[in-house]
Amino acid sequence: MPENHSRRQMLKQAATVALAVTSLPSLAASVSCTETTDMLKGNIHHSACAWCYSSIPLDDMCKAFKAMGLEAIDLLDPPQFATAHKYGLDCGIVASINKDWDIYRGWNRPEHHDPLVEYYQHMIDETANAGFKNLICFSGARKGLNDEQGMDNCATGLKRIMSYAEKKKVTIVMELLNSKIDHHDYQCDHTAWGVELAKKIGSERFKLLYDIYHMQIMEGDVIRTITDNHQYIAHYHTGGVPGRHEIDDTQETFYPAVMRAIVATGYKGYVAQEFIPTEKDKLAALKRCVKICDV
Repeated sequence: MPENHSRRQMLKQAATVALAVTSLPSLAASVSCTETTDMLKGNIHHSACAWCYSSIPLDDMCKAFKAMGLEAIDLLDPPQFATAHKYGLDCGIVASINKDWDIYRGWNRPEHHDPLVEYYQHMIDETANAGFKNLICFSGARKGLNDEQGMDNCATGLKRIMSYAEKKKVTIVMELLNSKIDHHDYQCDHTAWGVELAKKIGSERFKLLYDIYHMQIMEGDVIRTITDNHQYIAHYHTGGVPGRHEIDDTQETFYPAVMRAIVATGYKGYVAQEFIPTEKDKLAALKRCVKICDV
């Protein structure tokens, strides 16, 4: 993500605004509350990432998402779960960034394993108790660690929580991120690396978040990669390349074709919009991009 738009910053801001604002007029006015999932085809289950709309109070955001036919909202923290429930929204994938753990401090360092195991057991409980299914995780930065050792370290640490995740029916989902533009030195930056990690862990409760934006930057060949590796993918994110903005004809990925490929794999999870809107009416931009993906 661009430097000024980190998930951590955006989620913090969203939580602050949601708590502070008690009597503002609805910011969801651009989306008619009479619109329902009838306007969508049902082949793709749609979600969107909360951090991209952090200037909108969470109640208004959830109301707008529901009105335009979305079934879920992504990257919420436990204090925000009740608001999603209030509007009948699932959480497509639960956030796991806090003051101690982020994209660059993750499972590829053995010294992180003991506190991460404790933290993730707590987050697995929070996710399961809310009735949600996916919990995000991150490899961490290389910092000189070669990819084979980093993978072995991730597998060793993550195996310690897999039986608990399996018991609670929560899938631990490692995100594939680009290390070229947004997340320099991040280790899980190619699909092949993530797939090999999943094979090492050997649990149906460990899979990948295939972020189309990030993987278009790192490796391209998106449709073939999804087709060949879909069994290891639990979740998808979108975003325009270049710039991570609206997924329209200003950028290089043709999303209808990608969505058709995802549907062809039999995928039944969520596809979440994760672009940074450039338009003043952010919700109108989201609605349009959801329609682009609704194949």
